[in-house]
Amino acid sequence: MQNDLHDLVRRAIRSVPDWPKPGVTFRDITPVLQDPRAFRVLIDLFVYRYMRQRLDLVAGIDARGFIVGSVLAYELNLGFVPVRKQGKLPSRTVSESYVLEYGNATVEMHADAVRTGQRVLLVDDLIATGGTMLAGIKLLQRLGANVVEAAAVIDLPELGGSRAIAATGTPLYTVCQFGNEAEDAPAA
Repeated sequence: MQNDLHDLVRRAIRSVPDWPKPGVTFRDITPVLQDPRAFRVLIDLFVYRYMRQRLDLVAGIDARGFIVGSVLAYELNLGFVPVRKQGKLPSRTVSESYVLEYGNATVEMHADAVRTGQRVLLVDDLIATGGTMLAGIKLLQRLGANVVEAAAVIDLPELGGSRAIAATGTPLYTVCQFGNEAEDAPAA
């Protein structure tokens, strides 16, 4: 039954070949969000996983991690903390830079977003190289949070992100994976 639910979400994900550049297949969760049943199943999979865990906050990574993370926080009756792209937050921030295949990027959080010892679940839509998720983990830990788990809708394990996250000792949960079959070329 549980595998059927994971498969329902996986089948709803749109694969867009050669976007944003030739040779890349983009994994788009927009159809999942547009389909009430698929969206409910996705959120329920996360809720069932975390409803008995002791969590204080859900943090979501800009931008699609906001969608899944904020709904999940609501369902779990928890607060939500945004991990934003640089320059988007109005108060004092802490930041973490990371390397992309085409340059560098930086994510930020408000410096008062979490308190020491708070148990936080960090959510994003996709794990590719893991750079964004790793930066989010570092930010939360720098502020004193205990990152209980990192979670994502999609894992692209061949790009190494899930291994890099595991190497930090942070557990990772993903709803589905896409591999390197002909129709499953690496995503952005």
